[in-house]
Amino acid sequence: MTRLIACFRHRLALITLTLAAAFVPLGLSAQTLSEAVQEGGGIIVIRHALAPGVGDPANFQLGDCSTQRNLNEEGRDQARTIGQRLQQLGFGEAEVYSSQWCRCMDTAKLLGIVEVQPQPLLNSFFHNASAGVDQTRELKNWLLERGADQPAVLITHQVNITALLDIYPSSGEMILIRMEEGKPVVIAREQTR
Repeated sequence: MTRLIACFRHRLALITLTLAAAFVPLGLSAQTLSEAVQEGGGIIVIRHALAPGVGDPANFQLGDCSTQRNLNEEGRDQARTIGQRLQQLGFGEAEVYSSQWCRCMDTAKLLGIVEVQPQPLLNSFFHNASAGVDQTRELKNWLLERGADQPAVLITHQVNITALLDIYPSSGEMILIRMEEGKPVVIAREQTR
């Protein structure tokens, strides 16, 4: 009986390790974000700060924040905290690009580091999934053309990050990427709440 239990535990451990390995994104190391940025270069991609809900209301209009899902007070505080963290990481002078959605623009502005540049390639395609493939390809091309010599911060949406990096980020999560062989590679991630 003891031998049977030991065999069962061994098999359970192997299955657990196999399943765990299947969910670790390629390119993700045990490196912390602080350690990774010290190696130089890179782009920090951030999912907008906390904005309760999913998607946008049916009457959504891009230029009208009253028709959109917006940051709550916790989200605004989270964005300020992210800005402080970016300063600590040496990204205080980084170029900041944002989706034109209000929750992203507000997150970017509350970082308090530099002027925010709207970037339509970071706009959500949550309600238009068919646009996602082309938009993600164009975003990858833009990232390649832009280069990674100058640090940058991109504020966008879960759907965009998932399409670009094949990960599911939480609100306000920071993801350091570098372009390797024409593709964005996740170097490190950091939760902010």
